[in-house]
Amino acid sequence: MNRDEALSLLCEYTKSESLRKHAFAVDIAMRAYAKKFDQNEVEWGIVGLLHDFDYELYPTMPDHPFKGSEILKAKGYSEEIRTAILGHASYTNVPRVTLMAKALFACDEISGFLTACALVKPNKSMAEVEAGSVRRKMKDKGFARAVSREDIVAGADEIGIPLDEHIQFVIDALKSEAASLGL
Repeated sequence: MNRDEALSLLCEYTKSESLRKHAFAVDIAMRAYAKKFDQNEVEWGIVGLLHDFDYELYPTMPDHPFKGSEILKAKGYSEEIRTAILGHASYTNVPRVTLMAKALFACDEISGFLTACALVKPNKSMAEVEAGSVRRKMKDKGFARAVSREDIVAGADEIGIPLDEHIQFVIDALKSEAASLGL
């Protein structure tokens, strides 16, 4: 298991540029949290890259992320990685036991929401996104309506970081590699 193989798998199954960018954003946030928690940055990044790799082929439950997990198992990915990916979707009822699984859940929705926040800024730049404005946007149910605000809040709680601090941490992580995201 290495990053190049994971990236190749992502690109094989995910043709949508926006979904790939989402995978990259979650990868960036996951690697930042791995560093913060003194965990394996490569492994956590791979989980971020691959959490939705099957979504274009299997966009609905119960297929996503179960079909993806089957593909990953056949390719030799560990049970820990597959369980973390299964747990990122609450409807799977797969418990998030490991810190990696909790971090994936915490990074998924907030990464998408922060990207949406950046895209409505004048320069479409992550550099313009501030935690306070993100909190205000979270109250606007019409903005990025597909993003679960409840999951954003629950994710921060699961990793034991106050919501504002979590939002700022992910903003900072995404700013560090904003060019690769087109933000």
